[in-house]
Amino acid sequence: MAESRGRFTPEYKDEAVRLVLDSGRPISAVAKDLGIDEGTLGGWVATWRRAHANSAEEEPLSMSERARLRELEKENRELRMEREFLSKAAAFFAQRHQ
Repeated sequence: MAESRGRFTPEYKDEAVRLVLDSGRPISAVAKDLGIDEGTLGGWVATWRRAHANSAEEEPLSMSERARLRELEKENRELRMEREFLSKAAAFFAQRHQ
């Protein structure tokens, strides 16, 4: 896990990067879950990707995969906005009925 004074072990960094890559979740979401800075995790992921650029583990996306990814990211943003709105509406109505 994390060492004292804000330093992280290589094992912790590897596991955090693996969470981003395996889950397909945004770096910001994984960083928030882990309680670390988004920029820090983003740097670790970028370093890993540079080091494994020629690896068969992560092949470039095809055009159809990129299009599908854009669709899913858009849908994800819309669903988050809807969830946020419904959460605020529920809180508003809960206050009104107290």
